[in-house]
Amino acid sequence: MDVTLASTLELPCGAVLPNRISKAAMTEGLATPDGRPTPELERLYGIWSDGGAGMLLSGNIIVDRDHLERPGNVVIETEPDADMKARLADWAKAATRAGNHFWAQISHGGRQTQKVVNPHPRSSSDVQLALPGGQFGKPVPLTRAEIADLVDRWAVAARACKEAGFTGVQVHGAHGYLVSQFLSPRVNLRTDEYGGSLENRARFLLEIVAAVRAAVGPGFPVSVKLNSADFQKGGFDFGDSLQVVKWLEAALVDLIEISGGTYEQPRLLGVEGQEAIDEQAIAPSTAAREAYFVDFAEAMQAEVSVPLMVTGGFRTRHAMEQALASGAADVIGLGRPLCVDTDAPARLLEGAAELARYEDRLDLLPDWLGFLKRFQTIKAINGFAGIYWFYQQIWLLGHEGRTDPGFAVFKAFRLVDARGKRIMKQRRALL
Repeated sequence: MDVTLASTLELPCGAVLPNRISKAAMTEGLATPDGRPTPELERLYGIWSDGGAGMLLSGNIIVDRDHLERPGNVVIETEPDADMKARLADWAKAATRAGNHFWAQISHGGRQTQKVVNPHPRSSSDVQLALPGGQFGKPVPLTRAEIADLVDRWAVAARACKEAGFTGVQVHGAHGYLVSQFLSPRVNLRTDEYGGSLENRARFLLEIVAAVRAAVGPGFPVSVKLNSADFQKGGFDFGDSLQVVKWLEAALVDLIEISGGTYEQPRLLGVEGQEAIDEQAIAPSTAAREAYFVDFAEAMQAEVSVPLMVTGGFRTRHAMEQALASGAADVIGLGRPLCVDTDAPARLLEGAAELARYEDRLDLLPDWLGFLKRFQTIKAINGFAGIYWFYQQIWLLGHEGRTDPGFAVFKAFRLVDARGKRIMKQRRALL
């Protein structure tokens, strides 16, 4: 039988996704300063639920309030109190109101935690982010006791989300966040059982997966988001990724989302970092593909049977269904298009041929200064300013239930930055 976007998918645990489209995880910044879900999050995810995707993934739910990915993250670091349980339940109810799945993406910023949150973040070792601007402090290596505590926190968060009505969980092991920092030989310089060989570097992730599975039981979907590669010289490469996928399959993970990149090399966003991209020999055609990571997933599917989700770059129905039909992907992840066109999944299921590429129209610099983009730093800043534009669309959806495709990039950049500073000021007052 031909697999299409409308096809159902039965996961190894027995849960069934109603179609093959997922709203990918995107940071929302809509929680209270102390990390609790809000009516704005409910409104946002209710709109996305109505949009037709078979599954929604939350943005980062953080297991340590001192290691936010972004001001405004939801935080679950201990057993939730009554208020938190009620807020999580309201969020989950809104996000599943159309009969779709809603999975919690559980994460920890590690060294990618900004100084304003934590000037000395914890990481696998003390390797500092190589980014200009001084926004990130020098990390402190986690102790064995702290690692064990974090494994427990993932389990606590997963169980809390299940009890609240979420229908699955995802361990964020990609994009340079803490789990990814352990996996990377470039960042993980430990000499104990959590460093050195790939088996040791993957130990933290596999311990988290085991603890989460024990917390939620055998019939509840457990997923992992994993880099196909970091695309950094000396970093986590495709060979490493394939081996980790094999271990995750043996650990009875239900779905693996394939992505790639870090803050230093943000390949996941189609944005160039400060250093040259370390291309992977496995996928010479990826640069020419509409979707960034299809070739990697296709190579993995030849060696594993665990369902794979591919996120990054999909805009045409043809490319999506080609990826499904070829076996390269079992689920298609959509991110930025849903920040503006919230009904994009429904339109694709009804036969729409293509989604808008809003990112192609976003530019911080006026045309007459376009020559400055020859410089790598300016090019990277321009790319990240575009990301703030999508943040603004999410804010509008949560607060006003609408989007504004004509919103100015520079204005969005200023507003999002100001909101982040305001949340941090309120957070400091609470702490």
